[in-house]
Amino acid sequence: MDADPDLYRAMGDATRRAILDELIDRDGQTLFEICGRLTMKHGLGSSRQAISQHLAVLEQAGLVRTRRQGRYKFHHIDTSPLRSIVERWPIEREVPDP
Repeated sequence: MDADPDLYRAMGDATRRAILDELIDRDGQTLFEICGRLTMKHGLGSSRQAISQHLAVLEQAGLVRTRRQGRYKFHHIDTSPLRSIVERWPIEREVPDP
C-alpha cells in the first residue's frame, strides 16, 4: 500500500510541519490563532494568506480537517493518513536471528 503523493508533499515543508505541531499541541484552532502561534513560537512571519494556502495543502492530503462554527473556521489534525507511511516503513521491526 503506497501513501498518497499529496501526503509526502504536505509533510515535505517545514512550515506545514510546524502547523501540524501546533495542532497537535492545541487542536481546533482558527487561522488567526495558528498564525499567532507560528509567529510567537516558531518566528514564522508568513502572511495569513500563505498560512491559509499551507492549510489547504494539509487538508488536501487529509492531515487537517475543518469545521465551521458561525463565522469561524476551526482546523483539526487528522493523523490517520500517516498510517500508510508506518505500514510501509514500520517503526518497530523484528530483527532476524543471526
